[in-house]
Amino acid sequence: MNMTRKFLLGEWTQNASPASHLQGLKEVLQNMRPRTLSEKRRLEVAMGHLREIRKNQRRLEEKLHVLEEQVKLLEESG
Repeated sequence: MNMTRKFLLGEWTQNASPASHLQGLKEVLQNMRPRTLSEKRRLEVAMGHLREIRKNQRRLEEKLHVLEEQVKLLEESG
């Protein structure tokens, strides 16, 4: 079963990473076919929001990595 189908059916595993969830959501949005101009605009806005969320998620992962390294150094020195 592919990621999009699992996402749509609610069979998503709890241990999936946030990046996996965002990828599944991106696939769902990309497969939508808007019928009206207003639906097309809403879909474009949703894709824009998704891009921002992905960018922020990457930043948070980077910060988490830095903080984990700092904690590791503190534990080793203390």
